[in-house]
Amino acid sequence: QVQLVESGGGSVQSGGSLRLSCAAAGNTPSSYCMAWFRQTPGKEREGVAAISSRGLTTYVDSVKGRFTISQDNAKNILSLQMNSLEHEETAMYSCAAKRTLWYFRGSCSFGEYGYWGQGTQVTVSS
Repeated sequence: QVQLVESGGGSVQSGGSLRLSCAAAGNTPSSYCMAWFRQTPGKEREGVAAISSRGLTTYVDSVKGRFTISQDNAKNILSLQMNSLEHEETAMYSCAAKRTLWYFRGSCSFGEYGYWGQGTQVTVSS
């Protein structure tokens, strides 16, 4: 099992920045994808950014150039730096992880994640 715990959410004005963190513990795999998702009530969950164990990143188009996903492998921490936040990005942000095959060298998709954190709320005021 893999346990994921998010932190860093809060309230910020439109145009502001926040940095989210996700600490991973337990039986963390050596080959994996980790990602950030967000969801607001009544809407489908949306993949925001993902990173592979080899460091390849994936972003949804709407956040490219503003959000940066990164990982500290030594500390098992996943981060999401969010700049120029918009009111419409108010949501519950969750981190997720999935195991990949040892030879996986591609970029991560936003599908089939099996491990999830509880989420951290991000509120962007207009």
